[in-house]
Amino acid sequence: MHELGLAHDVLRLCAARLPGGAARLVRVRLAVGELSAVEPDLMRFAWEAVVAGTPHAESMLEVEWRPARQVCEACGEVPERAAGSWLRLCPRCERPLRIEGGQELDVLDLAYDTPDEDPAGTREGEA
Repeated sequence: MHELGLAHDVLRLCAARLPGGAARLVRVRLAVGELSAVEPDLMRFAWEAVVAGTPHAESMLEVEWRPARQVCEACGEVPERAAGSWLRLCPRCERPLRIEGGQELDVLDLAYDTPDEDPAGTREGEA
């Protein structure tokens, strides 16, 4: 399960962005593309394992799914594609299709708080 290694990397990246080193993560928002070979549920499970026993143990990983799109030069996006299936030719004009998007694996933003703040004092930041 390579999601475990990715969760470690995301935690390391986010912890490095925290101000002053005394803050703790509350939420991390992650974009995961359909072609990234990352399963969102496994990523959330790996996140829980990675943050367990750390100051970030109560943090939540939110995953935003980013689908890949198939596009025809002549007809535009091909919405007829079923999730996980790929067409080689456009069903309308039979021209070759290209794939756009779906390769994302990006930390979009994070929320954190510091020990001297009340729980309502959560701050947001971009990664």
